[in-house]
Amino acid sequence: MDGPERFPSSDQGSTAALNAGLAVAGVTALAVGGPLVGVSPNWITVAVVSGLVLLSVDAARFSGLGGHLLAEALPLGIGAARLRRIAIHEAGHVLVAADNNLPVTRVLVGSRACLGQGIRANGSTELEPPAHAKLPLEELRRWSRVLQAGMVAETLIYGGSRGGADDRALLGRLWGLSGHPVATAQQEQRRARREVEQWLRQHRSSLEAQAEGLLQSAP
Repeated sequence: MDGPERFPSSDQGSTAALNAGLAVAGVTALAVGGPLVGVSPNWITVAVVSGLVLLSVDAARFSGLGGHLLAEALPLGIGAARLRRIAIHEAGHVLVAADNNLPVTRVLVGSRACLGQGIRANGSTELEPPAHAKLPLEELRRWSRVLQAGMVAETLIYGGSRGGADDRALLGRLWGLSGHPVATAQQEQRRARREVEQWLRQHRSSLEAQAEGLLQSAP
């Protein structure tokens, strides 16, 4: 079936912003602090050009994930905090999938783990695809809950969601194939989100425990 097998998630939508922010911060630091410590303007120019080249290579070969790889490796708990947020997102998918009897085949947390498996994402939860492209209403409701669970989990813990663009796109395709009116799709998705939010609030401790388990098992 031409259905979903993998759900990349987490911070894909912020890749360009992250890399641009790192580049601006680096250039600013060099321009302001370089002369103060005796760094030659020529070296500053070389560093800036090299940084732009690296950003171009990162965008071409790694879909902009190089900045995320760097951020996830930062010390002082910064990288660990980013990975935990991704784990919370994926844990939301995992728990709600189990509650809706949708088997999970694999979970990946972090850009390095995803790239190691040939996936250009920050996190991924893979489920068995539906048996048919056009799903009955009850099946669509189940998928609506599972696909929105990562975003809801992030919002519950952090007050907002950075990831989920691919989840939203996939959910839109599933409803588009169903033939239901747009108004019905929107209403059902809002209903599913409310249900997931209520369920995850009741199971917050399980959500955090699942996220910790994913982090401990990550390569």
